[in-house]
Amino acid sequence: MYAAMATSWNLLGGFTGYVSLGHSAFFGLGAYGTGLLVTRLDVPWVVALLVSAVLVTVFAVVVGIAAVRVRGASFVIVSIALVSMMNLVVQGWRSLTGGSTGLQVPSPFPDLHRGQTHMVFFYLFLALLGLALLSWWYVSRSRFGAGLRAIREDEDKAESLGVPTGAYKVTAFALSALFVALAGGLYALWFGSLDPIFVFSILISSYMVLMSLLGGVRMLFGPLLGALIVAPAGEYFLIALGETQIHLTATGLVLVLVVLFMPDGILARLTRRRAGPSIPDESAEQRLQEVAP
Repeated sequence: MYAAMATSWNLLGGFTGYVSLGHSAFFGLGAYGTGLLVTRLDVPWVVALLVSAVLVTVFAVVVGIAAVRVRGASFVIVSIALVSMMNLVVQGWRSLTGGSTGLQVPSPFPDLHRGQTHMVFFYLFLALLGLALLSWWYVSRSRFGAGLRAIREDEDKAESLGVPTGAYKVTAFALSALFVALAGGLYALWFGSLDPIFVFSILISSYMVLMSLLGGVRMLFGPLLGALIVAPAGEYFLIALGETQIHLTATGLVLVLVVLFMPDGILARLTRRRAGPSIPDESAEQRLQEVAP
């Protein structure tokens, strides 16, 4: 699940350089959207999952039109505000969402025992990861991807050369949100109990960023490698340090260390050769020439 979400986040952060700490809003909306469609309207779980993801993507387009107008630290603050707003809305709308008591979602596989259910969702999340990786690979080799790389290197120059920077950023933002919403919907069906404080947590967004940075934001398999390290480490911190806020401090410390000492990620540090497909390292001028009309 985390590998799929980190790869999805990387569709925005890796290509455009826009760091979002608000992607847990799309995770939570995907989870609650799927759960509400199943519990309130008795919609089949597959339909609920897809409809919820589409609605979240539309919402992401609307939010993205406003959010991508700002850059740098301002964009980070806007993304954090989005998570806080969604958390307050879900907790306050008790008649629909159950408020702070959460929402109970029935299992889509009631005839399977717990172990079998876990295996089914393991393969569902694996399929989602494969789809996210395939999308990342396709974008990295497309004209659209070249435009996103130009935005990352010099957005003003890219815009002056005719690159539709606003449309490109909104598209990347929405595409990234789509896969995160699908992960949230699968989580709701798998876990069965939704807590708004958890699903709309900055910690989930931080994990996506940390996994991508640690593995390598310009590498196809970078977020996957980061997830294989960070997810078990997070569980270890939680068990070793107990049900306190100390494990959050440990996670934050790791993020700071990665940003300071390994900003290019493990794959880039271990080898200068391509460890799997990566975002090409041409100069900014070459990227701009790729997308110039």
